[in-house]
Parts: sequence; structure tokens; C-alpha cells
Amino acid sequence: MPTKGVNGVGRFSIEFEVVNDWDVMRAGAGLISPKQIRRMTIEGVVDTGAARLVLPESVVKYLGLESIGKVRVRYADRRTAKRDEVDHVSLKILNRQGTFRAAVEPKRRTALIGAIVLEDLDLLMDPTNERLIPRDPRIKTYEIE
Repeated sequence: MPTKGVNGVGRFSIEFEVVNDWDVMRAGAGLISPKQIRRMTIEGVVDTGAARLVLPESVVKYLGLESIGKVRVRYADRRTAKRDEVDHVSLKILNRQGTFRAAVEPKRRTALIGAIVLEDLDLLMDPTNERLIPRDPRIKTYEIE
């Protein structure tokens, strides 16, 4: 049974790869070896009640990502705080890759994957079976009018 969040939305955990996209670009330019690209597999909570990506501070430090400024975060209980924001965070979930900005949460142990990330990767949430599903397994779809 999926876990219900404070906001009543189904939530579940997945493992995915997170990569420093700056390293990928430097390796592509021949400035570092591909072996020097900082990456790791981490656990994240999928929650469509959240909008964006949130990473634990420990992951951000390991990847060597630097703050680009502050953002305001609002928790499910309506508290707010200011947190660092990083960019050039590359994610790979179900062979779908995207690059995002993320809020940095000092005390988190897992990432938080929100609706904007899922939309960009064209992944649908199946909370009953606690899994993500590509809308079309062959290709990402952009909806335009």
C-alpha cells in the first residue's frame, strides 16, 4: 500500500541516478576523464504533491554542486525556510534523462521528486503499484497547443 503524505497524496520510493552535469560537459570537452564524472545512485520519494526536486545536502556535497542562490521552501505543514539552490543536476529515471535545479535540504536522507520532474521526463505515477511508467516507452512526448 502506498504511503500517504501529509497532503494526502500517495508517495513511494525509487532508486535513480544523479549526476553532476557540469562534469558531463567538462568530460565532453576533454577537460576531465569520463571516470571523473561525479555520480551516484540514490533513493528518492516520488510525490506529486511536491513541485520540484529536493536533494539532501550530503548528495550535493558529494556531487560537488555549488549554490546559485537561495530559494524559499514550503513544507507540508506550511512552515517556510530559505534553502540553497543548485543547478546542473542530471537525473536518470527509467532511461529518461533530464537536467534540473534542486533545493538543498540539510537534514534530508532521501531526494524528493516532484511533479515538474515527472512531467519533464514524461513519466506517469502509478501509486497503486508504487511505480513510475513512461507514457510512451519508446519516446518522450511534448504536449503543445
